[in-house]
Amino acid sequence: MSEWGRIDDEGTVYVRTEDGERAVGSWQAGTAAEGLAHFARRFEVLSTEVALLEQRLRTGVGDPQQVASSAQRLQRDLPTAPAVGDLAALERRVQALLNQTAAAVEAGKAKKAEARAQAAQAKAALAEQAEALAGSSEWKVAGERLRALGEEWKRLPHLERTAEEELWQRVAAARKRFTERRTAHFAALEQQRGVSQERKEKLIAEAESLSSSTEWGPTAGRYKQLMTDWKTAGRAPREAEDALWARFKAAQDVFFSARNAHFSGQDEELRGNQKLKEEILAEAETIDPAQGPDKAKARLRTLQERWERAGKVPRDVMRSLEDRMSAVEEKVRAAGETRWLRSEESPFTARLREKVVELEGKLAKARAAGRPTAELEAALTTQQQWLAQAGGGAVSPAPVAPAPTPVAKKPKSTGGWVRADEG
Repeated sequence: MSEWGRIDDEGTVYVRTEDGERAVGSWQAGTAAEGLAHFARRFEVLSTEVALLEQRLRTGVGDPQQVASSAQRLQRDLPTAPAVGDLAALERRVQALLNQTAAAVEAGKAKKAEARAQAAQAKAALAEQAEALAGSSEWKVAGERLRALGEEWKRLPHLERTAEEELWQRVAAARKRFTERRTAHFAALEQQRGVSQERKEKLIAEAESLSSSTEWGPTAGRYKQLMTDWKTAGRAPREAEDALWARFKAAQDVFFSARNAHFSGQDEELRGNQKLKEEILAEAETIDPAQGPDKAKARLRTLQERWERAGKVPRDVMRSLEDRMSAVEEKVRAAGETRWLRSEESPFTARLREKVVELEGKLAKARAAGRPTAELEAALTTQQQWLAQAGGGAVSPAPVAPAPTPVAKKPKSTGGWVRADEG
């Protein structure tokens, strides 16, 4: 005997309900207590199932429609269930479940409808994006995006069949169009690369034929043009491009190595001139304009004449030596300007005198660099004559030193490349 059931002397098992007792089975295998415990465990199974349905509905992890279906089954089975326990209370819990699932089912339908609407918008956006990418020439980026777009499509909820197929056909058509354009592009590119290979092979042939030339200036200039032509020839097929470049560069390296060796030897011959000019510079840098600008100017002219006769120096020191000499010239010129500003001569005469000094400095630099000096000499003579006529005193024309014998310029090492200032 228990609160919810009993077993009679013949082994019949009864459960107590609100409508009275109901036979739920027979027990012949043991004591009455054991029989009631057995049927009570059946009730606990039913109670546990209801509790699980309540949890699924409460947490929202289950489909409300499936919960409702299971609750309806339990509602049908409980009136005849072979179990001993508070079946009436269990039936009330099942009924409460059914009441709750009705609202949950409607909410679920609304949620699914919203999800489908969002999926429709997302898939329409993917279709539009695919159609935009179909005309792109960013082959790698657009191709990767189109592949990723397909994966994004799969992760979205399915739409109604007709709408799903219509949108997907737009995506598929866009991907097909892009693939056809990309295939045609690379086919044309491959053809163009064949033409580029032919052009580069001709450039290589000329570069190799020039590699033994000793006409350093003209050949260096031609190599510079060949490099420009190489850059505009386009790329050859990938498997040939590196080999072609290696041949082209090797031909240049042969020529420029020989040229660099030639000018290095020539530079060694000019080291004596360098030493002489360094001695002249050391003396020029001791000029003190404070002892008299005219005296400083006369001494500087003498040193400039010696500087010009000294000849060319190695290219790697040419600029530094010229800069030092220019500094001395500027020091003397500035001292002369200061004296003129303090004199009583007219501003016009002072400007003429300043122009004469300026031209003298330019002429000295031109001679030192071996550049043509005819125009500078003529301009200097004119300014000197004007200065004499303006009352600035008779000024003898600047001495004209014989032009030095031109010496081939030594190019800076460029590892086989032609510099823009070489040739």
